[in-house]
Amino acid sequence: MRRSLFVSILHDIQQVNEYFIQTHGATGAPRLYGVQKMIVALRILQYGVPADAVDEYIRIGENTAIVALNFFTRSIVATYEAVYLRSPNEADIARLLQEGEQRGFPGMLGSLDCMHCRWDKCLSAQAGAYTGHYHKPTVVLEAVASYDLWIWHAFFGMPGSLNDITVLDRLPLFAELTRGRAPTANYTINNHAYTMGYYLADGIYPR
Repeated sequence: MRRSLFVSILHDIQQVNEYFIQTHGATGAPRLYGVQKMIVALRILQYGVPADAVDEYIRIGENTAIVALNFFTRSIVATYEAVYLRSPNEADIARLLQEGEQRGFPGMLGSLDCMHCRWDKCLSAQAGAYTGHYHKPTVVLEAVASYDLWIWHAFFGMPGSLNDITVLDRLPLFAELTRGRAPTANYTINNHAYTMGYYLADGIYPR
């Protein structure tokens, strides 16, 4: 993570949670820095390590690390939910459709693809179900991204043995589509009128 991004996130969460602002104890001694608390939360999330695995590196006890992680995740949701952690609204859809049309893809809502995340500590009993063509247990992350890299939909947790079509079949995004609930998009291609948008997949993303 770039330093500028780290500092920006720290500044934002300090506005919603005073826990990340450094204070002083009754004796006047400074308490933990907000930077320490944020780093411990990020390391636990990034590496999936237990809370007591970062105490020596960051000088934070296990209980404090757990508290910092809880406050960090709550603060991230409180700070960014309204902008990033949501589905597109009407204004967003209009912007996405306009951008897609300018790039030669009228009706396109975004790019969709799967990636496999290695599951190194997969239980032996589940290894067969989660092992696919990568020959190692993996978990599938499927996401929709817009041209400006806004990932507005993510679906995580499917076994790595499933192919993309099978994952699509279980995707909540397309479950809504089959029920006829989809963003309105009116466009014409080859003299055929369409009323629902579409997603590009695999190797046909616009540059």
